[in-house]
Amino acid sequence: MTDSIEKKCELKGVKLTEQRKIIAQVMSESNDHPNVDELYNRVSKVDSKISIATVYRTVKLFEESGILAKHEFKGDKARYEELNEGHHDHLIDIKSGEIIEFVDEEIENLQKKVAEKYGYELVDHKLELYGVKKKS
Repeated sequence: MTDSIEKKCELKGVKLTEQRKIIAQVMSESNDHPNVDELYNRVSKVDSKISIATVYRTVKLFEESGILAKHEFKGDKARYEELNEGHHDHLIDIKSGEIIEFVDEEIENLQKKVAEKYGYELVDHKLELYGVKKKS
């Protein structure tokens, strides 16, 4: 998956400068949902000449181009992930900040049932669950 953001940029006609290419690579290699500060720290380790302003502009460009998804989880800085075709929901640990992606068919079916009950056809949704890890 290391070059999937680069491929999406190419497909969508987004010009990749060397700095944007580095940002795209670092974002593609991320296994979490970094905010811009976290992304900047990672990018700086690859090329210290890339400014935080460049990271902000690039993330905004990627978001506007439909390459990255922006999430504004409760009480936190905006976080980003690569926009993929598959749908998933998020479980956010409010203490550690860990974000778990999941798909649950039972929840998906229930959401459709609720929409139908009120006379709607469900076309999109976003589910964010917030919790704290239970002590074992």
